Amino acid sequence: MTAVHEPLSEEAAARLVQVASLSSARFVIRGGGTRSLFSPPEGTEALSTRALAGITAYNPAEMTMTARSGTPLAEIEAALAEKRQMLAFEPTDLKALTGAEGASTIGGVFATNASGPRRFVAGAARDSLLGVRFVNGCGEIVKAGGRVMKNVTGLDLAKVLAGSHGSLALVTEVTFRVLPVPETAATVVVSGLNDAEAAAAMATAMALPVEVSGAAHLPESVRGRFAGGALPGEGAATVLRLEGLAASVAVRQEKLAAELAAFGPVSVLDAETTKALWREIRDAAPYADGTARPLWRVSVAPTMGHQLVAALRLETGVDAFYDWQGGLLWLRMEADPEAALLRRYVKALGGGHATLVRARPEVLAATPVFEPQAEAVAALSAQVKASFDPSGVFVSRMVG
Repeated sequence: MTAVHEPLSEEAAARLVQVASLSSARFVIRGGGTRSLFSPPEGTEALSTRALAGITAYNPAEMTMTARSGTPLAEIEAALAEKRQMLAFEPTDLKALTGAEGASTIGGVFATNASGPRRFVAGAARDSLLGVRFVNGCGEIVKAGGRVMKNVTGLDLAKVLAGSHGSLALVTEVTFRVLPVPETAATVVVSGLNDAEAAAAMATAMALPVEVSGAAHLPESVRGRFAGGALPGEGAATVLRLEGLAASVAVRQEKLAAELAAFGPVSVLDAETTKALWREIRDAAPYADGTARPLWRVSVAPTMGHQLVAALRLETGVDAFYDWQGGLLWLRMEADPEAALLRRYVKALGGGHATLVRARPEVLAATPVFEPQAEAVAALSAQVKASFDPSGVFVSRMVG
């Protein structure tokens, strides 16, 4: 059984890492255990952030919060909700997809740069990160960034750690920006569009001065698995979210609906249904089906998404839906993950990133889960790794 270390303080964690850097010990970092597909690699030990928990500073007026990395995400969101504030990037919760147990932590959110539907207008998780405290691979405690936006010292260093999947350092504390919860929300639904028509409709919506905060396309194969099967209209559903003050949303909703009527039948969802729908889009709920069928999270240019799906459908069985105006695809394969085929098409359509989110253990072991890096990028990544963790103490097993 893999040994699990649960340091009670940042200093204790630093001592553990320092000893490991002078020996052959290697650690995988464990938060809530909800964002990892793999068992710890042979010969590694787990370094848990579970005891490094708690909100250490929260200034609603300045819209900033500081919390230790092991703080449960639910605790963060509950504290923000009391002040009607939120994490603008809508961190994903993929436990239902992967069958993971445990509670997601704020450290895990930033380690995987977990970003949901609002990402294409509000930025990713890393864009909300203001500062971090971390233990590097030499066992040194380092602080980067600060608690207010104007303090940018070390901010780039903090952003390097966001999305590093626990491979560079043990993040012990994070400081991040929050935003007010919108007063209300509505979703404009255009029914019956094919994937290419939906891409055009979403592009039209994004070009309008109506401040769309969510743009997704749900093909007919999946639309019945959203909102309890109660989405209005027939066929596929192209959905566009508006948020803000009630009077503003009403005006923008009317303008958007009028513009999109040229594409197909238009209807509108109320605030409660909107909230539930976009939570399901965020978490790829239709594919939380209790199976281990291969599931990919693919990021490409918004205009290329429907072309990628069309190409794949000519050669393999695939089910899909689109977020981020078509730039984020959730692809479920029927049997084989078809990694080589998928990545070949991604490259041919201008490039992007394909991450295998779910598959059977033996498939995961035999498939490159992350998009292979170009030679120059891989060389730069190696230099960054050597700077943070020269002895290779930290071994990543996390996925976004």
